[in-house]
Amino acid sequence: MSFFNYIFGPKLYMEYRGVHEPQRKMYEPGPVEKFGEQILSTLSVVWSVSYYTSPLIFTFLYRRGYFVADSMPTLAKLTTSVGLIVIISLFMRGVGRRQSRAYTSMINALTLAKVNSSSDALRRFDIDFSAWPVDFDVKALAGDAKKPTTTAIRRDSLSIATLPCELIAYVAIHTFGLSMIYPGSVKLLQKFMRPALIAGRAKLIEEDNGIRYKVKTIDSNEIDTLFIDNRNDNVGNGKTLVICSEGNAGFYEVGIMATPIALKYSVLGWNHPGFAGSTGQPQPEQDKNAIDAVVRFAINHLGFAVEDVILYGWSIGGYSTLWAASIYPDVKGVVLDATFDDVLYLAQPRMPASLGGIVRVAIRKYCNLNNAELAEKYNGPLLLIRRTEDEIIAEDNRIDTNRGNYLALSVLKYRYPNLFGSTQLSLAKALLSKQLESYSYTVAEEKLCMSRLITYASDEGKSFPMLIGADYSDEMRSQMAMFLLRKHLRDYNSSHCTQLPGEFFSIPWDIPIEHGFVFT
Repeated sequence: MSFFNYIFGPKLYMEYRGVHEPQRKMYEPGPVEKFGEQILSTLSVVWSVSYYTSPLIFTFLYRRGYFVADSMPTLAKLTTSVGLIVIISLFMRGVGRRQSRAYTSMINALTLAKVNSSSDALRRFDIDFSAWPVDFDVKALAGDAKKPTTTAIRRDSLSIATLPCELIAYVAIHTFGLSMIYPGSVKLLQKFMRPALIAGRAKLIEEDNGIRYKVKTIDSNEIDTLFIDNRNDNVGNGKTLVICSEGNAGFYEVGIMATPIALKYSVLGWNHPGFAGSTGQPQPEQDKNAIDAVVRFAINHLGFAVEDVILYGWSIGGYSTLWAASIYPDVKGVVLDATFDDVLYLAQPRMPASLGGIVRVAIRKYCNLNNAELAEKYNGPLLLIRRTEDEIIAEDNRIDTNRGNYLALSVLKYRYPNLFGSTQLSLAKALLSKQLESYSYTVAEEKLCMSRLITYASDEGKSFPMLIGADYSDEMRSQMAMFLLRKHLRDYNSSHCTQLPGEFFSIPWDIPIEHGFVFT
């Protein structure tokens, strides 16, 4: 084994339970490795700070005369000294790692995985994921006629008339703006959360038999995923796969996977580009390519039929979910929890009113997460879950301002335009201003509404927009509208970030079709 493998090998975080380790074991570097690693870590922090403050540093050094010829030998000596410290620290790290049984076992497993393209032995270890070999590359599916080949590649152009505003918007979104929308991509936050993420992965792997995979996207990002296979559980929901898309500061290690896992579904979690082990940035184009690759991985590598897949998104993960649903329309259903209609209406109130125009340009041009618009491209079963005490997508926790209300009304108005006229929309808004439990319908009313839907869908099909109700009275439309609202939306009496209880997660409702059915 080359000594350079120890010097430049990945960080080892944990060794999972196995033959050699009856209990999970956090990797503890020896004193030699630890000392060398501390020096390298300190130099890394100094370099990062220096990089971001370089204009100030260069100005200071220039005024002190460090860039004149007489000062160059001093700078050269300083550079040489720092270089020597780095070399000694790297050597110490290599020596320390070579003395570790756990690290040597990991390096052997990593080498074997790269040679044999098998990660089985490596799965005993939690390492820096950048060193993990690719398990599935979506580019290998080029020319696959069975699956969509849509790729989210976008070309942005500037308009001369609005050039100043667009330039400011571009700079804002590509500096601090994207980090504000996706704070989970901030490395400092990830460093703070690393112990929780490591522990969360360990639980999923050891207690739920999770398997970690690296999926490579069409734009060459590497996506960190984890799969839990419950297909052998004949009494559970294991034949159905739930693909989970996390929120803007969520990670699969500590995220929404827990809900479908408890219900014994097979579950596939993934991290957005730039989150934890995933490379890239959470720009819409990269995020679309990421979820596309994850779905292809589920179909082509894990062996699930698209009809057996439920797409589950929480908060901003609803955008990823709806994008996947739009290009994989035959999925079993879509579940959206605490999801909004349009990120623009969440971004504008959080910025000064004077910057409203720039915010609009930045969102519409570079981060247009418009779920209401995207939902119109999916015709399948859809379940929306609204948090009644949501403090993130509602103003002052007021249920009537919850952006999930607008998403629900937008979806229903598009799908059933004749049933959701002005009168029905007003009734629906009034109903959504309070908890849905305040409205109920009788068994007879439910049967009547179902009969009307089944009759129409059986005769005309159930593609959307569905034109049922053109000849209905206003009272009949209102009855149908309230019925459909309750079928598509459920209330959970909680805030935005709490774990969703299992009783609120279910396969979305769909209109059954009975050929030859006649409503009387």
